[in-house]
Amino acid sequence: MDLPNLLHATVCIAQTAGDKIMEVYNSADFSVEHKADDSPLTAADMASHHHIVDALTALTPQYPVLSEESAKLPFSERSQWQTYWLVDPLDGTREFIKRNGEFGTLIALIHNHVPILGVVHAPALNETWFAHQGGGAFKQANGETFPISTRPTGKPLKVMGSKSHRDPIMPHFLERIGEHDYAVLGSILKACLVAEGTADIYPRLGLTSEWDTAAAQIIVEEAGGHFTRTDMQPMRYNTKESLLNPHFFVFGKDYHDWSQYLPTP
Repeated sequence: MDLPNLLHATVCIAQTAGDKIMEVYNSADFSVEHKADDSPLTAADMASHHHIVDALTALTPQYPVLSEESAKLPFSERSQWQTYWLVDPLDGTREFIKRNGEFGTLIALIHNHVPILGVVHAPALNETWFAHQGGGAFKQANGETFPISTRPTGKPLKVMGSKSHRDPIMPHFLERIGEHDYAVLGSILKACLVAEGTADIYPRLGLTSEWDTAAAQIIVEEAGGHFTRTDMQPMRYNTKESLLNPHFFVFGKDYHDWSQYLPTP
């Protein structure tokens, strides 16, 4: 598996998908539908989905593609996969609809339940974070590409939270961790700020899906950080019927048992 070349190709695929998203984003108006779970869906989601699935299938026909917009495959079929692509064509559709720029395209390559390659592209910000296993983590912005790394835990702690989702446990967690600065941001971009060393922790104490996290996980880990469940165990993918994630912590260079600050059940 030639991960460096695969990563280069995947960055290009994500960025082209981002161009298609921005065509819709910059249009005078676009319609919003709602899926069965009441989450929003736009033409941008589908344009990105079709481009990414077609491009990945052409790039690696031997690997299946699981996208948020085609995630109805039964576990009996998925469980046979050793290696596959996991895609969120437009992470942060609510932010896209609000036109605040805080959304991204996420592509990860999963092998034996672990992400080994990941790209997070934020088209409205023109920024891309990417990594492959053993290769370090990088960011592309303003026409330059440079390595990124997580930082030692800061004081006060910089904590990232979700802009469009309220985690009812979060106030209790924040109360227990002590002095901190709290900021909100859309999409998985919060995890990318941890990866690049501008934030310390992103606790997600609410529901997400596997395609929301896999790409960022390998980026954070290759940047020297940690991406764990709230029981401090590793995040793993495609291990069960449900594609929902457990609650999780994304944090920087210094390992710390953040679970001790959660309220007792």
